Amino acid sequence: MPSLETVGGGRSRELSSAPRLRVDTPERAGLDPVETRLLARDVIDLTTGDRPWAAGAVVVAGRGPVIAVQEAAGWAVRYAAYDPEVDAGVGLPVSERVPMTVGTPFDLASLTKLFTSVAAVQQIERGTLGIDARVGAYLPDFRAAAAHGVTVRRLLTHTSGLRPELPLYDCADGTERLELLRAEAPVGEPGEYLYSDLNMILLQHLLERLTGRTLDALVREGITRPLGMTSTGFGPCPGAAATEDQRRPWAKADRGMLRGVVHDENAWALGGVAGHAGLFSTGRDLAVFCRTLLSGGSYGPARILGPDFVELLLAPPGLGFVVDQPWFMGELAGRGAAGHTGFTGTSLVLDPATDTFVVLLANTVHPVRRPPDSTPRAQAGSRLKAAVR
Repeated sequence: MPSLETVGGGRSRELSSAPRLRVDTPERAGLDPVETRLLARDVIDLTTGDRPWAAGAVVVAGRGPVIAVQEAAGWAVRYAAYDPEVDAGVGLPVSERVPMTVGTPFDLASLTKLFTSVAAVQQIERGTLGIDARVGAYLPDFRAAAAHGVTVRRLLTHTSGLRPELPLYDCADGTERLELLRAEAPVGEPGEYLYSDLNMILLQHLLERLTGRTLDALVREGITRPLGMTSTGFGPCPGAAATEDQRRPWAKADRGMLRGVVHDENAWALGGVAGHAGLFSTGRDLAVFCRTLLSGGSYGPARILGPDFVELLLAPPGLGFVVDQPWFMGELAGRGAAGHTGFTGTSLVLDPATDTFVVLLANTVHPVRRPPDSTPRAQAGSRLKAAVR
């Protein structure tokens, strides 16, 4: 019989068991072994040479309940610092480097937005939050957003008109940061797409006001704990892959080489728990997250969303998720594939049409941020698409 389980502090709901992930051969997953070997080889190639795409990387990919590819390459920690005079990293002796493994946690950066979005849709499913309700109904003290009629849907679809970010990291204290957010009015036209971290920061405040729970508790109790994602959570995360030697002028703060603490300067200023950044996770845990959504919100005996609300989450243009974008999905795009990227080098794509997923995690900002290049992400998506039999 189905069991009953309370998820995320909400009402009990009837659950039916969905298959858990297992590691098996590409053939058992209905994937071509030649293409999956090429996908693994590509990841190794990304971490080689004097100026690799990333110091280290992990790929986890599969179809249905089968993980068919797990590969780690390069280094979780390769550099001691960045030398701006020669525009290169100061390499650690090989004996002091930390090899990348498939279990290495990464700073997820903007992949955090996906978890904030799921937490919001959970409240929509419970009827405690209206998707087209005005933010001002929940956060009347956020007077600028309230005055401009910003809605929950516009926050989730980046159509609120809010600018991409604010310099919260330059504020003297939490009071000043909060006042800056409360006074921030949209700069774009309502309904037009303008990607903004502020959308998810406001959504965080809304969820916390609505539920009386902090965002880290909502994610833990409503998503990661029921799914058994024991390697996923807000930092600090001491064993994580290193990110940037964060110093001005190339960064927005002077913090030195970062490892295990959030890279995003605003998330750091907000204490490491933010709606747009701050989570750490592993490739295997993110595979569970992808599998859950591909299974209509269930994994094993746990259900974090009903199928109709997973469909709401992933339907174009996506709530928090990005849908059908070839620039990072490659040939998986075009039939409802959904996912996201993160500034630190992270990405995930899940494709309901082929029941496949690919998670590519890399520390591309180690030792310093560079112009973004999503070509390897798109190639991974195309490799997986080619592998589908």
